[in-house]
Amino acid sequence: MINLADLEAAIRTALPVSHLEIEDQSSGCGESYTIVLVSEAFDGKNTLSRHRFVNDLLKAQIAQMHAFSQKTFTPKQYEDYLAKQR
Repeated sequence: MINLADLEAAIRTALPVSHLEIEDQSSGCGESYTIVLVSEAFDGKNTLSRHRFVNDLLKAQIAQMHAFSQKTFTPKQYEDYLAKQR
């Protein structure tokens, strides 16, 4: 079982984070997480490259989960995303 704090620490230690949302979608048992991750480290990388980077970064944690979903943005992309949500 992965806890939210350990997942957050692994992410924040590895790259500069502008915004991070982590949701345990498994009712607290730590089997399924979804994240929204905003970082300037994603500048110039396409979505597939970002997801591969995060998957590699969290390889040990993801191996202990049933499901993992991610949305990754640059700060500018996240601003645009939020503007469309309004």
